Amino acid sequence: MRIVVKVGTSTLAHPTGCLNIRHVEELVKTLSDLANAGHEIVLVSSGAIGMGVGKLSLLGGKPSDMPTKQAAAAVGQCELMYTYDKLFSGYNHTVAQILLTGSDFSHDDRKANFENTIYRLIELRVIPIVNENDTIVTDEISVGDNDTLAALVSCSVKADLLILLSDIDGLYTKDPHKNRDARLIPLVTEITPSIEGLAGGEGSELGTGGMATKLNAARMAMEDGVDMVIANGAKPKVLYEIVEGRPVGTRFAGIR
Repeated sequence: MRIVVKVGTSTLAHPTGCLNIRHVEELVKTLSDLANAGHEIVLVSSGAIGMGVGKLSLLGGKPSDMPTKQAAAAVGQCELMYTYDKLFSGYNHTVAQILLTGSDFSHDDRKANFENTIYRLIELRVIPIVNENDTIVTDEISVGDNDTLAALVSCSVKADLLILLSDIDGLYTKDPHKNRDARLIPLVTEITPSIEGLAGGEGSELGTGGMATKLNAARMAMEDGVDMVIANGAKPKVLYEIVEGRPVGTRFAGIR
């Protein structure tokens, strides 16, 4: 099975921006084991800006001005890839970094180059680690968030499954942080106006995603025939259950 896994900043880092070592180590171990089982893994990883904020000891959390965001991303991306390379190497897996912008998907030549590269990496049993190129991105060339980026990557590589690991268990009938009677929706077969109305605001302080971006990603994946699951990334071993098809989080059924 070809699986694209997207991890949000909340899964990778503490609210301080510093690396959540326990979560990242467990994530890498689980992904390595799935790769050993024969699955083809592509990891779409947030966290560069958040980790840069921690590395630079910036006060006030995520910066608001573009130069500081891009500086934090430049520092944090190095830290992120160093960590992934070190941990995956411990399980005899090689990783590769791919940084993308929106224009890489809108220009046919760039899109073809990206697809040729990532397909070859998969053939070589390398685990591609994809992130938006936050150090140069502007509003004009921005994908906008890594949920959308993960959906674009999933469609490009013809993935069987897209998994979004976040700080929430899935899509609820109401905001579970504010409503005790909120119920998890286990399966979505169509993105209807009522489903769209369940999207809340933005995600964590250090991240950029929210339920609205996840539903947008789900629509893109479903239309391309890719199943998508939203699940809580606090326990990365949940990936085993998702891959086995067990009812975890919210599954969005791809249109076939």
